[in-house]
Amino acid sequence: MSATLVAKDLGAGHGARVLFSSLDLSVAPGDVVGLVGANGAGKSTLLRLLGGLETPETGVVQLSPTDAAVGFLAQEPDRRPGETVAEFLGRRTGVTAATEAMDAAAEALAAGAPGSDDTYSAALERWLALGGADLEERADDVRSRLDVPAPEALMTSLSGGQAARAGLAALLLSRYDLYLLDEPTNDLDLAGLALLEEFVTGLRVGTVLVSHDREFLARTVNRVVELDLAQQQVGVYGGGYTSYLEERERARQHAREAYEEYADTRAGLEERARTQRAWMEKGVRNARRKATDPDKHVKHFRGETSEKQAAKARQTDRRIERLEEVEEPRKEWKLQLEIAVAQRSGAVVSTLNGAVVRRDGFTLGPVNLQVDWADRVAITGANGAGKSTLLALMLGRLAPDDGSASLGPGVLVGEIDQARARFDGDATLVEAFGAELPDWPDADVRTLLAKFGLGAEHVKRPSSGLSPGERTRAGLALLQARGVNLLVLDEPTNHLDLPAIEQLEQALESFPGTLLLVSHDRRMLEAVRVTRRLEVDDGHVREL
Repeated sequence: MSATLVAKDLGAGHGARVLFSSLDLSVAPGDVVGLVGANGAGKSTLLRLLGGLETPETGVVQLSPTDAAVGFLAQEPDRRPGETVAEFLGRRTGVTAATEAMDAAAEALAAGAPGSDDTYSAALERWLALGGADLEERADDVRSRLDVPAPEALMTSLSGGQAARAGLAALLLSRYDLYLLDEPTNDLDLAGLALLEEFVTGLRVGTVLVSHDREFLARTVNRVVELDLAQQQVGVYGGGYTSYLEERERARQHAREAYEEYADTRAGLEERARTQRAWMEKGVRNARRKATDPDKHVKHFRGETSEKQAAKARQTDRRIERLEEVEEPRKEWKLQLEIAVAQRSGAVVSTLNGAVVRRDGFTLGPVNLQVDWADRVAITGANGAGKSTLLALMLGRLAPDDGSASLGPGVLVGEIDQARARFDGDATLVEAFGAELPDWPDADVRTLLAKFGLGAEHVKRPSSGLSPGERTRAGLALLQARGVNLLVLDEPTNHLDLPAIEQLEQALESFPGTLLLVSHDRRMLEAVRVTRRLEVDDGHVREL
C-alpha cells in the first residue's frame, strides 16, 4: 500500500522549553527523510508525533490512507522480560498485534456479531500485508543470515550486539507502509550496516529516520530536516546529506553576513544621528553665547544652521526606524571536550600471552598481544566476534582460562562502555557522578555537567531515566574530570549527536596517551589517527 504522511504547523516542547514549532513536513512513497539536530532538539519526539504515539501541542499529523501500517522502531530494542526472540520479531513486525486482531475478529464472526464479516476481512488483509502468513519461514532465513540466536532464546539474555542484530532482523522482516526509524545503526557491525543501507535504499515506501552515522546518512537520505535548537528553527533541505551540509553552511554564512551588514548600517546611522545632534546643540550654545551680536543676518544663519542639523537628525532617526531588523544568529551550544591526561604509565600497558577465554560455547584465543604506551589501536570485527571479551581481558577484568593477561604499572583507565552502564542506576545523575568524584563539591559537579548540556532538569533525575545520549555525555564529562592515560572507547559515537562526535574526534587527536577504540563508525575510523589496527573474527585476533 502506498501511504503519505503530512504534518502541518507541528509544535512540541518539554515543559516551558520549546523544542520546535511551525514544522511542515510531507513524506511520500520513496522519500527517505533524515532528521538531524543536537541531542535534546526533539528528533525522537518528532518521530513519536509522526507515529501517533504522542499528541502535538500544536498542529496536526495526517496519514493517507488512514489505515496504513506505520512501523515505529525505537532507538533501543525494548527487550521485555520473558520475551523470546520469536516473540520479539512478531511484536516488532506488527504481526503479533495483527494476529490478535484477526483472532478476535474470527471469534466475533463465529458468534454472528453484526459487521463481523467486514471486520474479519480487514483484519485478515492487514495480517497478510504485514507478512504474517510466512513470517516464521522468513524469520528462520533472516536469523541464519544475521546469526541471531535461536527463536526460543530470551531477548534479555542477548548481548548488545546480538540484540542489535535481532532488531535489524525485525526490520528486514517487516512490511510496513511507512517507516519511522530512531537510530537504527546503533550497535550494528559493518555487515549489518550494509544490509540496513540496502534495505532502506530499496524501500518503495516513505521513511523518516534519525541517525548520527554520517556515512549512513550520506548513502541513504534524499532530504534532510534539521531541528536547530540554537536558532529555534526548522530547516528543510532537498538533496542528500552532503548537499545539506553545504547548503547549511552557506545559509549560516549568509545569515551572519546579513546581520553584520544590518548591524554596521544601523551603527553608522546612529553615529551620524549623534553627530548631527551634537552639531545642533553646539550651534544653539553658540547662538546663545553670541546673542548680543548686532548682525541680525549672522543670528539668523546660526539659527537656521541649527534647525537644519535637527532636521537631518530626525531624518536619520526615520531611516533607522525604516531599517528591516535582522536578528543576530544565536550562538550554538558546543560541547568543549578535553580529555584530562594523567601521568604516563609504564612502557608496557597490557600484555596477553596465549590467553584463552571460553564462555557458553564461544572461545576467544589464544591471543598473543602487547600494547605499549601511546599505541593508538582501532579494533574492528563483527558483532559477537569477541571484541568486548578482548577488552575485558586486556583491562584485567576477565581472567583467562589458559595463558596469562596482565595490565602494566601506573595504568589509569578512562572508559566509555558500549552499554553506558556507569550511569544507568536508580541514583540521580548528580549522586552517581559525585560518587565517581568523592572529593568534588556538589556545585563543581553540577557546573561540569552543565558544560556537557546536562543542566538542572537532568541532574535530579535517576540516571536510568536519562536518554542514551545523555548518559554518553555524562561519561565524557567524567573523562574531562579525572585524569587517564589509557582511554577505552567502545562504540563511542552511539547516541552522540553530530557536533559532539566531531568534538570527540578533535579531543582524541590531541590525547597523548594510549587509545583502544572499538567502532563501526566508518567516518570516525577514517578521522581518528591510529597506529595499529586489530580485527577480531570469530574469536581470533589478527593485526591488519
